Order: sequence, then C-alpha cells, then structure tokens
Amino acid sequence: MPVRRLEPLLIDRIAAGEVIERPAAALKELVENALDAGARRVDVALEAGGRRLIRVVDDGCGMSAADLDLAVERHATSKLPDGDLSAIATLGFRGEALPSIGSVARLEIFSRAQGAKDGAGVVVDCGDKSGPAPAAQPAGTRIEVRDLFAATPARLKFLRTDRAEARACADVLERLAMARPDVRFSFASNDMRGFDLPACEEGPEGWLTRLCAVLGAEFEANALRVEAGREGLRLSGFAGLPTWSRASASAQYLFVNGRPVRDRLLSGAARAAYMDLLPPGRHAALALFVECEPREVDVNVHPAKSEVRFRDPGLARGLVVGALKETLSSAVHRASPAGGAAALGLMARRPSPAPRQGWDWRASPARPPSPDEAAPNALAEAAANFAVLAAERSAAPAGEPAPGAQEPALDAPLGAARAQLHETYIIAQTRDGLVIVDQHAAHERLVYERLKAAREGGSAPRQALLIPAVVELARAELDALLDAAPLLAEFGLIVEPFGPGAAAVTEVPALLHDPDPVKLARDLASALAEDEGGAGVRRRFELALATMACHRSVRAGRRLRPEEMNALLREMERTPGSGQCNHGRPTYVELKLSDVERLFRRR
Repeated sequence: MPVRRLEPLLIDRIAAGEVIERPAAALKELVENALDAGARRVDVALEAGGRRLIRVVDDGCGMSAADLDLAVERHATSKLPDGDLSAIATLGFRGEALPSIGSVARLEIFSRAQGAKDGAGVVVDCGDKSGPAPAAQPAGTRIEVRDLFAATPARLKFLRTDRAEARACADVLERLAMARPDVRFSFASNDMRGFDLPACEEGPEGWLTRLCAVLGAEFEANALRVEAGREGLRLSGFAGLPTWSRASASAQYLFVNGRPVRDRLLSGAARAAYMDLLPPGRHAALALFVECEPREVDVNVHPAKSEVRFRDPGLARGLVVGALKETLSSAVHRASPAGGAAALGLMARRPSPAPRQGWDWRASPARPPSPDEAAPNALAEAAANFAVLAAERSAAPAGEPAPGAQEPALDAPLGAARAQLHETYIIAQTRDGLVIVDQHAAHERLVYERLKAAREGGSAPRQALLIPAVVELARAELDALLDAAPLLAEFGLIVEPFGPGAAAVTEVPALLHDPDPVKLARDLASALAEDEGGAGVRRRFELALATMACHRSVRAGRRLRPEEMNALLREMERTPGSGQCNHGRPTYVELKLSDVERLFRRR
C-alpha cells in the first residue's frame, strides 16, 4: 500500500482526539487563552454538559481581524514572541486547540482589541472556515463552541452524562480560579448549580480566600501555611492537617508557574511527606504552588498540558517533601477542629430526658441513675457519673495535690488532667474549654516517634532475651518477616530463622519495655505479608514502626494516676504529629467552653 499525505482536515480531527477528548478539555484551552490575554473577568456558560454549547467571555486584550484569521489556523500562536521553546511564560500552547475544536464542532469567535473601534468574527464549522467579518463586540473576546463532536459522532458515545461532564468542566474552572485569585470567574450550566468567584487581593490572604471559596470555609481552620525555597525553586500554599484527610486524592491541587497540573512527581512527593501520618487509603487535602524560572520546567510535554517535566526532578521532589514535613512537624500536636464540631453535633442530636421527679442528685452523690434515667448519649453518661468521681476525689489521701495545684497547667495547650473515663479517655481542662484524649491512640503516636528517633540516631537500644522466643508461622508470613529482618534490626528487633516454618526472636527493642515477643513477631509477620503486594522499603519501615508502637502503648482499660495523665499530655505537646495516631485517627478532641454552653442554652 503506497504512502500518502493525510488531508489537513483529517489531521485536525486526529489532533482533536489528543487535545479535545471531552468538553472539559475544550473549556480548559479556551479559559487558558483568556487568562494569557490578560483577562480580569472570565464568564463561562454550558448547555448539555458542554456538548451543545460552551461559551467563554473575557475582557482581555482581544484580537484584530487579521489575528482572528490566523488564530484558527494550525500551529499559529501569539504565545511565542521570540520562538524560544525553552522559556514559555504563558499557560502553554500547542497551536492546535482552536483548529482542533473547529474541526469537530461549530466554532464562533468574536473579538475586539482594546482601543479598537470595530470588532470582528470568524466561524469554523467542522473545518469549513468563513470570515473574518465585522461584528458587534465589546472589548475582549467571546467564543462559542456548538455541537461538540458533531463531525465525529463516535466520540459522543464515550462521553459521560451531561451532569458528569458539567462537573468536570466546573472542576477545570475551579482549578484555574485557584491559580488566579485576582481574576473573577463565573460558571453557569443547566445541569448543575453554578458559582461566581469574585476577584481577591494578591498574596497569601487572597489565595486562602479563593481556596476557601472552592474547598469550603472549614479549609482555613484545617490548613497549615507552607513556604519554602531551594536553588531557584519556591514552594508556597496550604497543606491540610492529617486528621482532615480524604478517601481519594481529588482534594489535592498542584500548580506549577500558575498552571494546574496532575503531576505524578509532585503527587508522589506529597504522599511521601504524609507517609507516617496517614493510613493506606487516605489522602491529604492540599493546594501547593511551585514557582521557578520557565527554563527549569518543560510545560509542553503533554498534549493536554496537564503534566510538566522539571530539569531537576530530584530537587523539586525534595523541596516538596522537606517543606511539607517541616510544616507538619511545626504543627506539633494540632488536630482538626472538625472533631470537636462533630462531637458537639453528636451530643446535641438527641436531647436528654428530664430527670424523674423525686430524685435529687445532690442528696445522694454516690447513687448512679437507673437505666431509664440515663441519657442516650455520651454527655449524659459523663454527667451521671460525675457525682461518683467527685466523691472519690473528696476521699483522696491528703498527700495528693488539690485541684488548684494544677492551675498553671491550664495554660498549656492540652490543659490539666481532671479525670479518666472508662479507663480509656482522659478529660483535661483548659482555660477556655476541655480536651478529651484517647490514651491508647495518643501514647501509640508518642512511642512511634521515639522509635523513629532511635532508629535515625543509628543506635536503637536492644534487650537480649534470656531464652529466645520461637514463633511458628505460615510460609508467606515467615518469608515476609525474614525478608524484613535487616530493617527490623535497625529498631532493635532481632529475628532469625529457626528450622522449617519457624523464627526465633533473640532481642527486642529496649523502648518497648517487656513486650510479648511471640505476639509482636506474629503481628509484624501478618502486617508485612498482608501488604506484600505494594510494600516498598518505606512502606515496610512504616508498618514495622506502627506495629511496634502499638505493642508498647498504654492500652484502653488501664487506670492511670493523675501524674501519668499529665505527663502524657505534656509529651503530646512536645511531640510532632501527636494530633493523630499511626492510623490517621485523631488522638484528642477539643471542645470550647462557649460551644458547651450553647448545648445547655447558656448562650
């Protein structure tokens, strides 16, 4: 079969398959053109999820009739004034977006340059161009794409529902709006609720205002400011607290030189930074902005311009990982305030029944209420047992410190311990509220950090066993445990093969203080074997640490002395990441006194 040249229209339609695979991709190209034209306002309207109509109106610099004529031709652009492909300072180009859209739909462009008296318009209907011709148009540009994929109806079969396509278009616009808080964006669609994002001031405050407008008002209370720089690269933005994680990575927004990207290098760096703060299957919420010289990054490596390539990828990854880890460490024990709000919601959901007449709790402080008198929620249960706790405190030996002796501790972030409920939860009082701590989850995190510090110090202390502990395991678990033996030795746990189907534990980490070596080995083997499919060195390190920390931690059901409870609170305040345990669950919930007063209608 002889070789022949393809027709120009067919070339355009092939290019459209790479660049314009759905309405959201077409919208992204059009809005990026508007932003590169200096627009301060961008209005978007859709019909039928973008299949029937995509309209983008901006107040940018506009185009003359001659520019319009060239704009719909292949490989024509205004974004390379000097032809230097290594220094692209705009949102990128390929010179194919407009002709590709015009080859598979009806494309109408009306524009008037700033300062010009007259506007012009051009129409490309499935590859057939007409114009430019004079047209009434205010300064700026209006682009309408009608009947997308009319020339390639087979592609329509691969589109999702109109609502799903409209949601994808809104997501594209929201990402661009995050990158440009100084521009006003509006979105209207007959398939979903629209939005109008007013322009914000420049700087971190404006960025945070725009991010909260897109991600929700609670983002501000759960986000940490990120600011770092290294060798010409600068990182800024906001990182969500580990206790405010998500089930997917859809709440991760990454930008390079103002361009929204879905870059695997940056996503992997963010995942590595949260590695020992989030359990598998949970993802951090964040918005990060990387700025660098245009020559240090290639923004034109992907047809849809959604990926970038750094000249020094190791530098970019190291900057993101280091900055996020430092930011999260500086938060120390901070946890998401959403936990306190959720707790108050649960308390207020079911009001307590009125106490039965004839019973005065003050007259019989030691008598607990009967089941029908107990309230159906946690707040009522604590109130019902308060008299018993008060009686025990009044009968305490004279040598114990009086409640007033702990007043200075009230100024500490986690306050002073006042009680222990169900031998599981520590109740602490602060100057403006109270804190409820899960003692096992909190201590588990503290031990985790101690083990990690000991391992990084290079000399984790060990305790030799008088008699080696022999544990029999299934083949898969035994292989996983023995494969990880060199890593476990770094923590002070020495595991050796001991005949067919068994292993011997000869030394244990001294930090664990008399653990059960057989149970520890079994749990480690089970965790390592279960995660064997995708377990790299870093993941195996995390599993080993978490399992050992869990064995050493204060268990639920153990009664603690007041000094032990306060010591736990003080260590939490000093330990980075103590706001969540190794599994990503919060270690404490803080309730403000003003919120508690609202529960009792005192405010």
